[in-house]
Amino acid sequence: MKKIIVENLKYKYPLTESLALDNLSFEVEQGEFIGIIGANASGKSTLCQSIVGLVPHFYKGAYGGTVIVDGLKVMDHAVSDIALKVGIVFQNPFNQVTGSKLTVLEEIAFGLENIGVPQTEMLERIETVLELLNIAPYRERHPFDLSGGQMQRMAIASIIAMKPNIIVLDEPTSQLDPEGAEEVFQAIHRLSEQGITVIMVEHKMEKIAHYCNRVMLLQKGKMIDFDTPEKIFSRDDLETYGVTAPVYTRVCKALDLKIPGTDYYPVTLEQASRVLGGKIK
Repeated sequence: MKKIIVENLKYKYPLTESLALDNLSFEVEQGEFIGIIGANASGKSTLCQSIVGLVPHFYKGAYGGTVIVDGLKVMDHAVSDIALKVGIVFQNPFNQVTGSKLTVLEEIAFGLENIGVPQTEMLERIETVLELLNIAPYRERHPFDLSGGQMQRMAIASIIAMKPNIIVLDEPTSQLDPEGAEEVFQAIHRLSEQGITVIMVEHKMEKIAHYCNRVMLLQKGKMIDFDTPEKIFSRDDLETYGVTAPVYTRVCKALDLKIPGTDYYPVTLEQASRVLGGKIK
């Protein structure tokens, strides 16, 4: 089932000359975990904002093409309608914490209260996301007493409690240490396994290669490629687009060790270990 359909999407911010998004077309199936990569100013965040409707409804500007998310044509629906289908998690969790709640539980309940979810159902949803994201032990803790990884998982829990079918994450681990980043990636991976469609902008290529089903490479608003991590990270011209392949790919490429039966290099530790192990033997 197609959860996102983008056709000939073009967008230019007000008072700018160049297109931020230039004729993008692609489709995403239910439950896919999609990584979006590219250099700065390649259009990654703008694409995220297009999927949740902030482009064009909030940022205005010149807009063309079609974006359909979970059956809703973005141009024809208010951001508030789209928000019931698509949740977004920003780079800094502080941007999503209300600052008015005294506990993690109350913070997660905030959005549910606003849309009138009955109390019994609200508590059930909150307990579910607390367990899903491994933050149940912190339910009574003040949100600002959490670590960065815990706070980001709380922000994600607040979105998931709304029961969106799609979640968009714009560099959610950029300010986290390795342990916090791994916590977030594991949590998002569990969501995709449950059928939630995930779109994530991220600069940690090893994580993208390990967790994503497909990867989209952008440059100056144009889609350069959209395929498996193995194909994307094996491109000879990858660094010309401001992207460095995972370390495992670079090592195997230097040794000219490809995944057996393919033209692609390993992109994960597991793949590299199998290839290197076979070479040693």
